[in-house]
Amino acid sequence: MVRFHRVSKSFGDLEVLRDINLEIAPSEIVAIIGSSGSGKTTLVRMLMTLEKPTSGTIEVDGELLWHKKENGRLVPADEKHLRKVRSKVGMVFQQFNLFPHMKILRNVTEAPIHVLGLSREEAEQEAISMLEKVGLGDKLDAYPSQLSGGQQQRVAIARALVMHPKVMLFDEVTSALDPELVGEVLQVLKEIAAEGKTTMLIVTHEMDFAREVADRIVFIDGGRILEEGPPEQLFGNPRNQRTREFLSRFRRTI
Repeated sequence: MVRFHRVSKSFGDLEVLRDINLEIAPSEIVAIIGSSGSGKTTLVRMLMTLEKPTSGTIEVDGELLWHKKENGRLVPADEKHLRKVRSKVGMVFQQFNLFPHMKILRNVTEAPIHVLGLSREEAEQEAISMLEKVGLGDKLDAYPSQLSGGQQQRVAIARALVMHPKVMLFDEVTSALDPELVGEVLQVLKEIAAEGKTTMLIVTHEMDFAREVADRIVFIDGGRILEEGPPEQLFGNPRNQRTREFLSRFRRTI
């Protein structure tokens, strides 16, 4: 479903990601862990076309994202191609990014109407179903400011899911929440994961959550993938010394 091939990313002289090779299967749930500044967020931002790779190729659902083939060679993709492939990807950010002047139902229906071309009635049916799924079916007429941070993040998840993306990206979606609100958002992600329908790439510092929901853990350090494997292997018997140091330090802080 997703393939990074020799992807690197630099900001000026600063190399943030280096020679990343990563493949994610359909319906696979992959958690990306690592220290702040390791390149985790940049990786998912490139999938969302918010950052352009310096080199290498990215594919989504069998289609090149940042490139396309013309006369047998790779050329940079135009905006039309980027939009088409990007439509297969949904992302939920650290910040909720809801429209403050719109009620919750309208926040979730805007994209299906204007991007997917659904009628307002169709979009509202989809939105209500998705909001009920994240436990907010009773908040349709509320404004974002009337909801807690955890509720706002669940609206953001519903807003992404209503587009029926092939791939869902979650970037530290609990980091802006008060500790007592983290659990309700993680529970929603667990329920989505349990359905087994959506490919998920989750950047997280919640190690217990990653261990519970992910099929595979990817540890990034210094812009490189140092180790990856199933949770029981990576958490239980990490092969790389740097992985062991990271996990032991993390355990000491919680």
